[in-house]
Amino acid sequence: MSGSIGRRALAETIGTAFLVVAVIGSGIAASRLSAGGPWIGGGGLWLGEVVATFGLALVVFGVLRSGSVGVTPFAVGAYVSAAYSFTSSTSFANPAVTVSRGLSNTFAGIRPSSAPLFVVFQLVGAAMAAGAIGALYADARKIAPQGVVPHKENGVHETST
Repeated sequence: MSGSIGRRALAETIGTAFLVVAVIGSGIAASRLSAGGPWIGGGGLWLGEVVATFGLALVVFGVLRSGSVGVTPFAVGAYVSAAYSFTSSTSFANPAVTVSRGLSNTFAGIRPSSAPLFVVFQLVGAAMAAGAIGALYADARKIAPQGVVPHKENGVHETST
């Protein structure tokens, strides 16, 4: 999608979709939490995982693109806290979180047998986010490496130029 009009239209569409999902999702989450118990799955939960993962990736990339890399942990924390309420799945949005919640016995847990489908739909959300990021930001490939945190343990070192 080239041109600023196309990008702006896509950004408006994504923003509007998130507002609609937040309103509808919060009602779904409230009804699910009221029912209690670990969830087995269902269309609403899978959609919740797609939305949660999609939004999380957009938040992280948006922060990177703004040049405010230092606020990434706060932006992610704020998004996950909000997504906990507006998604029907309470926003696992991460395969590691999905596995740990599958092994926990809490109201936000899931049955271990449900975890694989949660992960599949998280991957769907991630793929959709990658497509949206590529369409919204022409310089996505140039900015993405800023999200790698330098650590000696992982072989990534800061270089001074």
